[in-house]
Amino acid sequence: MQTIRNIAIIAHVDHGKTTLVDCMIIQGKLFRGNEKQQELILDNNDLERERGITILAKNVSVPYKDCKINIIDTPGHADFGGEVERVLNMADGVLLLVDAFEGTMPQTRFVLQKALALGKKPVVVVNKVDKPNCRPGEVNEQVFDLMFNLQATEEQLDFKTIYGSAKQGWMSTDWRQPTTDIVPLLDTILSEIPAPAIVDGTPQLLISSLEYSPYVGRIAIGRLTRGTLRAGMNASLVKRDGSVEKTKIKDLMTFEGLDKTKRDEVRCGDICALVGIDGFEIGDTVADWEHPEPLPPIAVDEPTMSMLFTINDSPFFGRDGKFVTSRHLKERLERELEKNLALRVKDGPTADSFIVYGRGVLHLSVLIETMRREGYELQVGQPKVVDKNIDGIRCEPVEHLTIDLPEEMAGKAIELTTRRKGVLLHMEHRGDRMHLDFDIPARGLIGLRSNLLTATQGEAVAAHRFKAFEPFRGDIEQRINGSLVALETGMVIAYALDKLQDRGKFFVAPGDEVYAGQVVGEHTRAGDLRLNLCKTKKLTNIRAAGSDEKMNIAPPIIFSLEEALEYIQEDEYVEITPKHMRLRKIILNDNERKRKQG
Repeated sequence: MQTIRNIAIIAHVDHGKTTLVDCMIIQGKLFRGNEKQQELILDNNDLERERGITILAKNVSVPYKDCKINIIDTPGHADFGGEVERVLNMADGVLLLVDAFEGTMPQTRFVLQKALALGKKPVVVVNKVDKPNCRPGEVNEQVFDLMFNLQATEEQLDFKTIYGSAKQGWMSTDWRQPTTDIVPLLDTILSEIPAPAIVDGTPQLLISSLEYSPYVGRIAIGRLTRGTLRAGMNASLVKRDGSVEKTKIKDLMTFEGLDKTKRDEVRCGDICALVGIDGFEIGDTVADWEHPEPLPPIAVDEPTMSMLFTINDSPFFGRDGKFVTSRHLKERLERELEKNLALRVKDGPTADSFIVYGRGVLHLSVLIETMRREGYELQVGQPKVVDKNIDGIRCEPVEHLTIDLPEEMAGKAIELTTRRKGVLLHMEHRGDRMHLDFDIPARGLIGLRSNLLTATQGEAVAAHRFKAFEPFRGDIEQRINGSLVALETGMVIAYALDKLQDRGKFFVAPGDEVYAGQVVGEHTRAGDLRLNLCKTKKLTNIRAAGSDEKMNIAPPIIFSLEEALEYIQEDEYVEITPKHMRLRKIILNDNERKRKQG
């Protein structure tokens, strides 16, 4: 029986978790690739590669010195916190990865708090020490202070620190003395992270994660905390509510390198995948057939945001997508619920609409983007924050926001955030940059990032995490400018667009197809304005002075999906198809819209 170490890697977005795991995979000789090529081996889903973020937690194992190191790569973004919490249940220790320049960030704190509360032993890795202006010593002190503030035990505070650069593929105990590989890190993991406790008795496994395979269906993943499991044995599935279902384990697999290997039996302490168990949910326990004993289920954070999903009923529906009916939409959302822990779905106000609850705009936009790529057409409404009634007081989710930006732009950021009911808690200099801490209602974050980037010429780095539900802070001013709405269905004509440029900024270019009721731009003033962009030039056989002027048309504004969701107003939808994304009014007919507005 080889010795095992179970570790989860936790860090803020973009501090290099996945790159570090890739280094370990290469060090373990699991991936015979060109070692110089910075291929993200684990982030293998297109969306993860494009955005450079990890969305789903993943399992791999690396053999080192007769020991098997099970590594769980976790997402750093607070919107995917549901993924992180359940994954920490499988680990005995954590690698806390911190950027040598940026130091500890809000999401580092968010995940570290969860890990320390569960009693996990941390090993700190100060990454990116090859960056100019990095400050590894200060950052190590910062991590100690953060752990102290998070009430870490003395044993947890006595952590080892390793310095290095995952991108260059080296780790060392002293950042001034680079090595040629990451052996010092692997040695530290073996010496610092405890081996899982071996407990004899009836088997107990808490299902912490799952995978879906088109061949065998849902695969349960978890860590065996007691006893032994064998392929083909009968077992009990204990649900969250205490009910017990009898089931049978068809196949057992453990993680070997990047793949899963079938096993006849799995001993206590290893992370394994079970095939053949039907009807399980995350948080259920696989236990003994005769005397089932459940483990405490995983607590998952509540959703903080909701959005209306409905079928696409615009004049252009069905042109791009394969799945356009409400039945398709319902089946897809139900399938997502099976693996997406922090998601909830309820029936909407109409028969073909659904209200989807999630952890934030990014969490929901990743789901929409995935569906779009699979060939779905849908429309989504404005994101709304989920309120709660606590002891008769209306409460809303409040987030802790940090903004990092050049010093001379700090005033603009403070003004923008306080206008949205943000409260400045703390500000400090970090080199020639300013670090600001705020508490802000979650609804104040909608649309804040794009405004911040505009006001600071793209220099601001903002990050936020959920703090708590607090009493409602009053109304927040919304987008003041109205929309420019198309009056006719047809093709956008350059001549018409040229004559209307003083009315506002446009989201469409000459040659694009538009329909009546589509939002084609932003008005320079409050209130909506209806425009005819399909108007052609009346040709006569008489030439007039000035009739052959050149047209200077400004390029259209192209939104990303998150920006579009944050931009729309209450009476608007974002229409999403595999090839297009359009903004539109919910009521397309102009007269009906006026009647509704009274």
